[in-house]
Amino acid sequence: MRLLSDPTERAICAVICRSDGLKAKEIAAKLGIERKTVNQTLYASPLMQELCYQDKDSRWHGIVRQTRPHSGLMEFSGYYSTVRAFLQLTEEQFLAKLTQGCTNIGRSLSDTRGLYHSFRDAREQMLRLFHDLQDMLGERCLDWEIVFELRLKRSRHVRIYADVLVVTEDRVFALEFKMKSAPEPEEVRQAAKYTPFLEILFGPEYEVIPVLVMTKAADLFDFARIGNRDLLLPVCSGDMLFNVFDEYLGFLNREPERRS
Repeated sequence: MRLLSDPTERAICAVICRSDGLKAKEIAAKLGIERKTVNQTLYASPLMQELCYQDKDSRWHGIVRQTRPHSGLMEFSGYYSTVRAFLQLTEEQFLAKLTQGCTNIGRSLSDTRGLYHSFRDAREQMLRLFHDLQDMLGERCLDWEIVFELRLKRSRHVRIYADVLVVTEDRVFALEFKMKSAPEPEEVRQAAKYTPFLEILFGPEYEVIPVLVMTKAADLFDFARIGNRDLLLPVCSGDMLFNVFDEYLGFLNREPERRS
C-alpha cells in the first residue's frame, strides 16, 4: 500500500541512512540527480531536517539507520525494542520505560489517566498478538522490532504520533488504536496519514501497512476506504489483529513451528 511519499525525499534519505556520511555532490552522483535538488530537499523539508544532520565536514548522516535493527529509532520513540525484550517486561516496567521515553521525545503526558489507560490497552493487545504469532511462527517474530508512541515533527505546528509500529523483515505495520467498537471516516484517514512519512523513515525496502484497531469491537476484520481514494485500509478488533498480519505475511497456510 503506497500513499504517495515524496520519491525524491525517500531516495535521498535512503542513501544517507545507509552510509557513514556523504556530501551533497556524492548523494547526487549516487542518485543521478542534480546537487541543487539534493540541497533543496535537505534544507527545505522539515522531515529531512529531523531525520538527517550535517557534520562539520559537510557530510550528511541519518539518525535512523535503514538496516535491521534500526539503530537510532529510539530517538523518536516513547518505547523501542525487539519483540523479545518487550515480552520480558512486566506492566510496571513497560509503563516506566514508556513514560520516560515519552518525556525524552517531548510527548505530552498531561492527560495521565487517559493516556495510561490507552498505553495499557495497547500493551494488552500486543501481548495477545505475539502470543498468537509465536504459536504460528515460533521464535522468528521475537526478532521483530516494536515501537510505542513514535513522534516525528513534520513542521512547527504538526506532530506525527504513531501508536504502535511492528517492524518485520520487510514490512512496517503502523497500528492506530481506538477504544471504540466502530470506526469513523476521520479515524481511517488518521490511521493512514502517517504512511508517507514512515515510508521515508524506513526506506524503499519496506512496505508500510496502516491498520486501524478498534479495541472495544470483537470479531471485526474489514477494509475501509481512505477518504475518496481507491485505497483500502484494514480495520480490525484486537482479537482479529493476528488475521491482519496473516493477510500480508500469509503464514496460516504454513506448518506451525514448535516453541521450545
